[in-house]
Amino acid sequence: GLKSPLKYIGGFDNGISHVEARYPAILFKQQLTACVEKIFGLIRDNLKKELSPLLSLCIQAPKAARVHAGKSSRSPGGVPQQLPNSQWDNIIKFLDSLMSQLRGNHVPSFFIRKLITQVFSFINISLFNSLLLRRECCTFSNGEYVKSGLAELEKWIVSVTDEFAGTSWHELNYIRQAVGFLVIHQKRKKSLAEIRQDLCPALTVRQIYRISTMYWDDKYGTQSVSNEVVAQMRENVDKDNQNLTSNSFLLDDDLSIPFSTEDIDIAIPAIDTSDIELPTFLSEYPCAQFLLQHQNVGYSRKPEWTDLIKALEVFKSS
Repeated sequence: GLKSPLKYIGGFDNGISHVEARYPAILFKQQLTACVEKIFGLIRDNLKKELSPLLSLCIQAPKAARVHAGKSSRSPGGVPQQLPNSQWDNIIKFLDSLMSQLRGNHVPSFFIRKLITQVFSFINISLFNSLLLRRECCTFSNGEYVKSGLAELEKWIVSVTDEFAGTSWHELNYIRQAVGFLVIHQKRKKSLAEIRQDLCPALTVRQIYRISTMYWDDKYGTQSVSNEVVAQMRENVDKDNQNLTSNSFLLDDDLSIPFSTEDIDIAIPAIDTSDIELPTFLSEYPCAQFLLQHQNVGYSRKPEWTDLIKALEVFKSS
């Protein structure tokens, strides 16, 4: 657990000599940052647990919707209709509830932005990996279904603005490009260069190979990429295997903390302590009088870290 910075202040029975106040202030700052990182990680992990079962229902179109898509008489260039009772509605409700709780508890926009961005990164990883692991998901109609859901996510991101969503739309790059490949027409006319540069620039050849070889058109009966393109991709994959390059086509979850102590210092605005009402019990302690004076009369300066350290020293010895 976190140790109290008071043990590093002089005047204690352990014989540690008195040190300059700057050190315990820095130590306290480091411990506070570690606490914030721990809380952030716990919240993020809990959100992933809540979101996982919802995402598992969004990667594949409901059976009724697939049947409806197969009977459609629209041309390949037609715009897919919004599917009724979409499971994606639950994702939007989840995000709305999350944003409401964060803002309702006055979480700084900096932390909201970082948290929402990592949530969307998890959405991207979960959907993309599921797509590459399940052949039944690599269909034209399923691509339309996921694409319609991604469009709803884009609307949500726009509605909450960059202040809170940050780079969330960019975090969906992999699944967006994979779905774009599923719903693109005339795949057989696309060269490998066109696919890599225009359709799926973020994806590796191994990932494109996986999608293109599992793809099947359940709606119009069209074919995937040409045999020539498949052969080119297989050759590249074989070379990667010989060079001991990672043979995994799956994305890894990002478990890092997306901010540093310096980021927090820059992002969190200064707080005007004159507007903060202090607890009444502080009036019982002489060492806290300078805080009460600052509140009632007003100092020409705000309390410094050295003031707080001195107060803690007096409080400890009293």
